[in-house]
Amino acid sequence: MIDVLLLDVNETLSDLEPLRDRFVAAGLPAHSLDAWFAATLRDGFALTAAGAYADFRAIGGDVLAAQLADAGIEPTGERIDGVLSGFTRLALHPDVEPALRRLHERGLRIVTLTNGSVAMSERMFADGGILPLLEHRLDVSAPQRWKPHPDAYRYAAEVCGVPVERMGLAAVHPWDVDGARRAGLQGYYIDRRRTPYPKAFLPPDLAVADFEGLADALQAKAK
Repeated sequence: MIDVLLLDVNETLSDLEPLRDRFVAAGLPAHSLDAWFAATLRDGFALTAAGAYADFRAIGGDVLAAQLADAGIEPTGERIDGVLSGFTRLALHPDVEPALRRLHERGLRIVTLTNGSVAMSERMFADGGILPLLEHRLDVSAPQRWKPHPDAYRYAAEVCGVPVERMGLAAVHPWDVDGARRAGLQGYYIDRRRTPYPKAFLPPDLAVADFEGLADALQAKAK
């Protein structure tokens, strides 16, 4: 049984769907959210692979500016802020709070680690009732390596004072689960969209439909 449950944030805990309205308000189609998020991750991963670093807001702003320009829309700071400020107003998926409360009551330490910023999710954690359950809220600005680089997970383990093998990462992103496993953690795939897990990646230690399923599985393993 693990000592620390490490949580991804964007999409794993947060519901990004309300951001679509902000893309529309900026003059872009709703599906632009998906391309924007994928490209933001791509560029963050690319900089990490090259040994460099930029934060989520800077990269996301550049990607959004390119999308607006491609659509013939002036990429003003006001338009970009109008979209990206939506991250501070997102809500948790409804399964998150009751499941994390169950695990916290069983003595599991719970920590978040995001490629975004800690500040982006503070309001969501408070409004969703999980802020008191979180021992640490971490982002990749300290190691300056985006997940899935192993340094990001090792940084979380150092902050928590535990070996990586005593941690498990829960995420909806297979690349994050794979990265955690390669760094020595357990990997838990939250398969919200019933998406086949890529065969090229190391398989997850657990695959569940949501956090309630994860709580059930971890409690069963602890018996």
